[in-house]
Amino acid sequence: MSAPPRPHYLAAVDLFSRSWTALLTAVAELPDEYFELPSGCTGWLVRDLVCHLVIDAQDVLITLVTPADTEPTVDAVTYWRLVEPPTGEDPLDALIPRLAAAYGEPRLLKFHLDDVGSAAGRAARLADPAARVGTRGEVLTTGDYLSAYVVEWTLHHLDLTAHLPSAVEPPAETLAAVRASLERIAGTAFPASFSDRDALLIGTGRRTPTGAEKAEWGAVAAQLPFILG
Repeated sequence: MSAPPRPHYLAAVDLFSRSWTALLTAVAELPDEYFELPSGCTGWLVRDLVCHLVIDAQDVLITLVTPADTEPTVDAVTYWRLVEPPTGEDPLDALIPRLAAAYGEPRLLKFHLDDVGSAAGRAARLADPAARVGTRGEVLTTGDYLSAYVVEWTLHHLDLTAHLPSAVEPPAETLAAVRASLERIAGTAFPASFSDRDALLIGTGRRTPTGAEKAEWGAVAAQLPFILG
């Protein structure tokens, strides 16, 4: 009989697994016609976003088998940096729609994401959270890397459902965790009157606040949006 998972491992991987499983499930349940609708990522259809998730899953697999033997340079929060809003000129951003179109049918995209995504989820559960891995020129523990990716999964889950009101939203616990992370990254608290979902949408520029909402953000409104890269 296998040994029970280590408590600190469960703490590191639990939200990763919940957020990733919820996102994979949401994609699997999408009707084919939804793949041609806009996503919350400017200029990308839902099919383009799903293609991007395939690449994300590949990145997770690559990172989890890229060991590092030096001290960590970032953690789950400092892994993310505040960057300028995308201009649409990034070569990879432009490549994604062409890759997505090449699949031809949504079922092929679904299959590939489920195949690679399931493997990424298994690799995360099997990884040692204390091990150090290298990615993007940085070193961090596996636990911190998985925690950082909860931000990626949850924000892209919001992107997936941006124009699909019937689709299932991200789990409440992951929305709360990502809000806390974004507040730490931004160095400021968001208005308590906003739900975690609305705080993330407005905070990351995925939704423009109304005049009344902007007033509630106070001085922080002048810093919006907080774009992560």
